[in-house]
Amino acid sequence: MVVVGGGMVAHRFVESLLSRGGDEWRVTLVGEEPFGPYDRVALTSFFSGATAEDLALERAWLEDPRVRLVPGDPVVRVDRAARRVTTRSGLSIGYEHLVLATGSYAAKLAVDGFEHEGCFVYRTLDDVTRLRRFVQRRAAELGRPLSGTVIGGGLLGLEAAGALQTLDVDCTVVQSSDRLMSAQLDRPGSDVLRRLIEARGLRVRTEALTTRLDADRSGQVTGLEFQDGTWERTDVVVFTVGVRPRDELARSAGLEVHARGGVVIDATCTTADPRISAIGEVASFGGASVGLVAPGYAMAEVAATRLLGGDAAFPGYDLSTKLKLSGVDVASFGDAFAETPGALDVVYADPVAGVYKKLVLSDDAKTLLGGILVGDASAYGALRPLVGSALGGDPVAFLLPEDGAAPPTGALSDEALVCSCNGVTAGRIRTAVHEEGCADVPAVKSCTKAGAACGSCVTMIKKIVGSELEKAGAAVSDALCEHFAMSRRQLFDAVRVSGLRTFSAVIERFGRGRGCDICKPALASILATLTGTHVLDGENATLQDTNDHVMANLQKDGSYSVVPRIPGGEITPEGLLAIGEVARDYGLYTKITGGQRIDMFGARLEQLPDIWRRLVDAGFESGHAYGKSLRTVKSCVGSTWCRYGVQDSVGMAVRLELRYRGLRSPHKIKFGVSGCARECAEARGKDVGVIATEAGWNMYVGGNGGFTPRHAVLLAEGLDDAALLTAIDRFLMYYIFTADRLQRTAPWFEDLEGGIEGLRAVIFEDSLGLCADLDAAMARHIDGYEDEWKATLDDPEKLRRFSSFVNAPATPDPSLAYTVERGQPRPASAEERDAGVLIAGTTLEVRA
Repeated sequence: MVVVGGGMVAHRFVESLLSRGGDEWRVTLVGEEPFGPYDRVALTSFFSGATAEDLALERAWLEDPRVRLVPGDPVVRVDRAARRVTTRSGLSIGYEHLVLATGSYAAKLAVDGFEHEGCFVYRTLDDVTRLRRFVQRRAAELGRPLSGTVIGGGLLGLEAAGALQTLDVDCTVVQSSDRLMSAQLDRPGSDVLRRLIEARGLRVRTEALTTRLDADRSGQVTGLEFQDGTWERTDVVVFTVGVRPRDELARSAGLEVHARGGVVIDATCTTADPRISAIGEVASFGGASVGLVAPGYAMAEVAATRLLGGDAAFPGYDLSTKLKLSGVDVASFGDAFAETPGALDVVYADPVAGVYKKLVLSDDAKTLLGGILVGDASAYGALRPLVGSALGGDPVAFLLPEDGAAPPTGALSDEALVCSCNGVTAGRIRTAVHEEGCADVPAVKSCTKAGAACGSCVTMIKKIVGSELEKAGAAVSDALCEHFAMSRRQLFDAVRVSGLRTFSAVIERFGRGRGCDICKPALASILATLTGTHVLDGENATLQDTNDHVMANLQKDGSYSVVPRIPGGEITPEGLLAIGEVARDYGLYTKITGGQRIDMFGARLEQLPDIWRRLVDAGFESGHAYGKSLRTVKSCVGSTWCRYGVQDSVGMAVRLELRYRGLRSPHKIKFGVSGCARECAEARGKDVGVIATEAGWNMYVGGNGGFTPRHAVLLAEGLDDAALLTAIDRFLMYYIFTADRLQRTAPWFEDLEGGIEGLRAVIFEDSLGLCADLDAAMARHIDGYEDEWKATLDDPEKLRRFSSFVNAPATPDPSLAYTVERGQPRPASAEERDAGVLIAGTTLEVRA
């Protein structure tokens, strides 16, 4: 098997083929780009700090001996008679079956001047890398922010405009038709979208045809001329006017190609040559080629199934889309334009709030055919699987705001498509629950791939899993563990109301047994929040997990890391010297972290008090890298140094970190503070993100990394310092009061009743009457804060736990020496550990 193309669809095909057997196949995947498959759908995240490695798709199958990857060497010729392909470097590879997954290329307008410096397309990782470099270089040369133009107001064009805005480019979106996203939205929906886009500071120009690009003497683009004779200045132009199939290989090989482009396939994804399949954007089915990943994935599954001897057919294109421009919620699905004979529209519009919702129903008003959601796409996950089936209730209930009627909760048919990205139906999920033992969303995701792409269907998956478990008679419990029938939220309230201060008292009154490694750390966190006592005080010390037990992060070699707090990343030369001297004297490996702190690795347990005594004496305190608490507040240099900064981001970051240090929570919390809209601190990827504007601080919430990265959502705009602190106080305490055990703010936020509007109501309108309690709880934390390590150093009883052995020597064994790596101590390799080399902070070399 030879797969030509190294994109997402090729990746999906190979993964599907190998995961379901395919032992008779040996697969060679030949890609044009110099790296393996990556997530092109998430390309815009590159401008928010994501790297090529962050975008890389799961590549476990590359370790499979049946797979060979040939990157950066595109196929230039297909010899169908000899059944061989030849790459640009001259490599010749034979095949028994060939899969064309060459995708598409970005279309270009037939205008004069496209070759000028500063003109780009927005298609590949190389495209966006060159775009970012150009903008940064050109802005430095001109000594001012750039003006930019995106030609094409579709889905990709709006993403590109958002990316340029992230780079501090004053951007205009130019659309030739009368409305934005004309392929997905009707005129009223597009009008609402335009207002939302313009509210973000982007200009929009519709019904504008570009006829010429002008440049200066050096060849740098300087402006655009339009068909109506008008001219606009610009420094950078991005073309997003559609894609065209990469079908040149198919043409040269004599395969049938559609007049509009794309190699023609049948429902089995086979071309005119039975030994050649075509999948994804290069394929033309029913006279159309579509630039969306979901149909490509469906084709990949069909082709793999056929090659494994199964029976499958491509059902046609699913054109559902969801806009990924941060802060703008747009979705379109099914028959959005009501082209079905007799179709009915049900519309809800609120121009003031920037919301437009439309459902398209059959002529009997029972079957959902499609819809458009602008400004609030929260119902997309519930509505998309219902297309083609009965809506199950009053359609108005799906369209009203969150505080309106509750939408119907009827069961989906087995044929309903829940995950359009990966083609997973409700029936497949039910099979995973009943026949494959999947009892939660992660298990279903691992088993079926449902929810593993964009994640918009996760809420629906969770509902299906819960419903099926209930049908099977399995108790769907939110109990913390076998010792507490309450959820973490219920237990928090019980402890808060009862005033109990120890684990034994709480479990005696509200639980049973002796506790476990689930409920003990959870209750330790609750007690730390409510009582403000030291984590190692009294019996609560026995509740902590390994890291909190010794207030340091346990590493894989048995040593510990030491992380002093460096608020906002701001540190004095004296502080740097103190950390350097400690690392040198104790032989610790040092590394700058992504959160602007300095990690020191390789400390032995008995060394921790001595190390921390020196750090505390130098003015440092615990960075809580070991705790479920505030970790870091990342910042750019802000208005203090940066010429683009509009507010003192460093000062605010320091203020926030000192305010919330030591705050125990259900999971770790990270902040970011950016001094302007260029977003150098990556605040929109944090649990709390703060971005400076001329009007004040914009506050974002619910951003997380991890297995399911989420961008933060805008909560409030134009806040002054006092209002910002109050809003963050209440957000954090509301999260701590109500989240489940080990639940990050992103999934907590998704489950929150009322969504972002409900959260705003709680924080700014006191809709639940909790604000006084939240404010008081935060005030107690701030007033009662003490550095855990300083308090430990002053308490001989606490220090006793930091002895490795009762008779541990005070000085190192002189018969032991330490090896180093790149000039720094390193942990032992697996081979060294297997050989029985003892580890104490760094690798030990045993001298004869």
